[in-house]
Amino acid sequence: MPDISKIDSNFKVETNLTVSDIQFHNVLNAPFQVCGVTYEDGNFTRMPKATAKTVSESVFHLSGFTAGGRVRFITDSPYVAVHAKFAHIGRMPHMTLTGSAGFDLYVNNTHPHTFVPKIDIKDTFEGIVGFGEKKMREITINLPIYSLVKDMFIGLSNTAELLAPKPYAISVPIVFYGSSITHGGCASRPGMIYESIISRRLNADYINLGFSGNAKGEKEIAEYVSELKMSCFVYDYDHNAPSVEHLKNTHERMFKIIREKNPELPIVMMSRPKFRLYGDEIERLNVIKETYNNALQNGDKNVYLIEGPELMELAGNDGTVDGCHPNDLGFASMAKVLGDLLKKIIG
Repeated sequence: MPDISKIDSNFKVETNLTVSDIQFHNVLNAPFQVCGVTYEDGNFTRMPKATAKTVSESVFHLSGFTAGGRVRFITDSPYVAVHAKFAHIGRMPHMTLTGSAGFDLYVNNTHPHTFVPKIDIKDTFEGIVGFGEKKMREITINLPIYSLVKDMFIGLSNTAELLAPKPYAISVPIVFYGSSITHGGCASRPGMIYESIISRRLNADYINLGFSGNAKGEKEIAEYVSELKMSCFVYDYDHNAPSVEHLKNTHERMFKIIREKNPELPIVMMSRPKFRLYGDEIERLNVIKETYNNALQNGDKNVYLIEGPELMELAGNDGTVDGCHPNDLGFASMAKVLGDLLKKIIG
């Protein structure tokens, strides 16, 4: 394949990797497939920036985090390298840096490597994984959960073949909307968020519209989602609703806005994933149940409900890092329960 960096020096990637035959490719170019994010104004984003700004300034900022973003391709290169530039590095006391700012790589849906950032990472990441032999592999690289990625390049042997990936079996995305849990906090690496686990199980594309602390069921976000092409819509923003009253005023409204534009769309409602509920958490669950029951009474045959305790059934009280955000065990529990339902609905 031609080396564009020898034709146009602007495409040259400065690298510290000592691999003599390495050639870097911009993931925005074919035959790479970028899923879950688009590229706008110099960085990746999960929704159009102008739309995000109509929701809130915080959603505008959070939409740039690449949670759920994936780069897919097929190659026979004996190694794969990642070179990325960041506009922001996410750092949190209760979440690993491999989750907030790292990449992980799957070969044929199996996880062989995590690209681990250095503890003092500033604005550039570079890493490589070797496979030991040259043969065709389908590669998926998951992007960081809580960082802003400006540019991303994949390094392959200059003698390697590079092909487009096979289409997802479920090519119309599942759309997930919700709180920091939907966003991906606090998975140990990007491939462990529950949406990613489900995606691998069902061979399904998806879009992550989780916005930490700022998923409040706004009318603007409901209208945006209603216009998306989806195979299913899953929503859970109980944690971010400021009060029971706020949840009551927005939850059924969001359902109705999306249902009006998508009369046959499967819609899954979830309450906060928590093994035991206390105080107003029970009231919040009842609000969500009311939306669900009203839909059933109105003859809706494509609406579903999963209660929070059921989502954490496999993990129990060991499913979080802080009583709220799931750890990998918690996300695996969520993925099993929701994945079983989605398999029946669309899989």
